[in-house]
Amino acid sequence: MFKKLLLGMAALIATMGFAFAEVDVNKADQAALDGIKGIGPKTSKAIIDERKKGGDFKDWPDLEKRVKGIGEKSAAKLSANGLTVNGQSLKTPAGESTPAKADAKETKKDSKKGESKK
Repeated sequence: MFKKLLLGMAALIATMGFAFAEVDVNKADQAALDGIKGIGPKTSKAIIDERKKGGDFKDWPDLEKRVKGIGEKSAAKLSANGLTVNGQSLKTPAGESTPAKADAKETKKDSKKGESKK
């Protein structure tokens, strides 16, 4: 009985490692993409179709630009769940804006400056 319990615990620990395995968006098939939390059949098909049409994704912004439904927030979640682009997870240092966020902040500041001058 103890051996069965020990064997079961070892199997559980071994499978936990697979749950956090990284999946590269440029190499994965549809089943592997579906295994990432946050990617369903529709998104995995869109990723594969876009990869066939436009070639491998260069980086995270390229993935976000080419695949409808994947934006900054979902990209961060997918990366945290094990998705990579060319072996790289999405890295945004704490407190640092992504280029799109920085542009939006500048636009907002500029529009406020224009309003106060009127």
